[in-house]
Amino acid sequence: MKALPADGGYAHRMPDETSADEEVRAAEVVAALSLATDLAIGLPLEHGLQSALFASRLCDRLDVGTETASRTYYACLLFYVGCTAGAENAADLFGGEAALTRFAVPSRFGSQRESLVGIMRALSPPGSASQPVRAMRIARTLPRAGMEYRRLVPAFCEVAQMLSDRLGLHEAVQAQFDHFTERWDGKGDFSHAKRDEIPLSVRIAHVARDAAFQRMLGGIDFAAKVIHDRAGGAFDPAIAQRLADDAAEILALEPGASVWDEVIAREPGTPVTLRGEAIDHALAAMGNFADLGSRYLVGHSAGVAALATAAGRHCRLDDVDLVTVRRSAFVHDVGRVAVPVLVWHKPAPLSPDEWEQVRLHAYHSERVLSRSEFLAALAPVATAHHERLDGSGYHRSVGAAALARPARVLAAADAYHAMTEPRPHREALSPDRAAEVLGNEAKAGRLDADAVAAVLEVAGQRVPRVERPAGLTERETEVVGLLARGLQTKQVARTLGISVKTADRHIQNAYGKIGVSTRAGAALFAMQHGLVEWGELPMGGTHERA
Repeated sequence: MKALPADGGYAHRMPDETSADEEVRAAEVVAALSLATDLAIGLPLEHGLQSALFASRLCDRLDVGTETASRTYYACLLFYVGCTAGAENAADLFGGEAALTRFAVPSRFGSQRESLVGIMRALSPPGSASQPVRAMRIARTLPRAGMEYRRLVPAFCEVAQMLSDRLGLHEAVQAQFDHFTERWDGKGDFSHAKRDEIPLSVRIAHVARDAAFQRMLGGIDFAAKVIHDRAGGAFDPAIAQRLADDAAEILALEPGASVWDEVIAREPGTPVTLRGEAIDHALAAMGNFADLGSRYLVGHSAGVAALATAAGRHCRLDDVDLVTVRRSAFVHDVGRVAVPVLVWHKPAPLSPDEWEQVRLHAYHSERVLSRSEFLAALAPVATAHHERLDGSGYHRSVGAAALARPARVLAAADAYHAMTEPRPHREALSPDRAAEVLGNEAKAGRLDADAVAAVLEVAGQRVPRVERPAGLTERETEVVGLLARGLQTKQVARTLGISVKTADRHIQNAYGKIGVSTRAGAALFAMQHGLVEWGELPMGGTHERA
């Protein structure tokens, strides 16, 4: 039997069971994704929402137009949406995003010296070793960190633009990401623009995001001072001064209260609305965001969605349940980003603490989805993919009575699909072996027998080849799929039995056709268009937690 391709071929057409009358505000989906980015980089939940609130208040005082206010709003919510493109690199260099967030982010908009010190502290945190050992570690890794940073920033921006497009946002919102590393004084990392050349929305978002972070560190007065001191450097002095002068009002928050409702209500202008297929694209983007954090997960959410939807049809689920199971599959693993990459990539048995972190990823998915009324309706299915009929699953350890048919189908589809994907601690199981294991789970009473039968039935069918997108040739399609899995040019060449020069030519041709310039962009494109297939091919790099 052969596993379905990454999207089962359905993502390029309107699913029959999707109603064009359904709608959800894009702000709800984007705000939920903002919660996920908070988890991914180790910030308190709603940090991104708070920055959007501060930016909105600042826009009111600056009396900017609706278009600028709207772009600023989404810029703040999506400020770190490209972060998963560099999650593996951050884990390798810094041990994870947490060290960067703790030491480097506070000085991101400071002087060049402050920024350098922040990076050095992130590479070797104070107290982690003796001073000489820390100095040696910094000297050894700082040059590499600099090179990685300059390579990854374009990937962050490209991924952010592509995800924004899938979220249904205007091109003007997408274009902002080209300026996220700029500074008012022209001393940005890539020095493409300065002063008024930087879009007003980005200049406001920079001040609001930094103010939110500094407020978290030292309170309102501290934040006002930091922003004031950075005026004329990283920040537009007029914008920075307005926030510093009105900090008490702009940065005010009710203790212990959620800002979700206020942020959603403050969306500038006519609310952006997603309908029908656009909803699926946006939810698929949330899954892509999570899957991009590890080469082992590329295409996982889309693949599970395709398999679960096909199995649901086989089980004769009605149209409402089919929509639920597909959309739940897209977002079922969004909480994975809260668990450090080093845990997911550990090739050895997990410690009790690491297992507890893994068990909680479904809980984190639930918290991301629960704020939006629309997304909350998916949570009972989306976050039950590791529950089992006998109560042995997680995170709630509920039994059969609490698991509806869509949840049972998703659990079986996720288990099968994960088994046919490689993991750091094991090779991918063959489809036959995965079917055997899945059948044993049904016999043991842990997975629903009907759901397992449906998954195995549809997994064994021959699926028509998906028409190649963007005019890619068959070889270029293979190359993009291998790039998405983390293979380097030489590995691509060796896998396909071609020369390195030929492989490089295919890569450049493919990049040109799909309109990307980084490996992360290619990986995201591959997920969005079903070009990722797992099996016996090698993995990139040197090396469930399904």
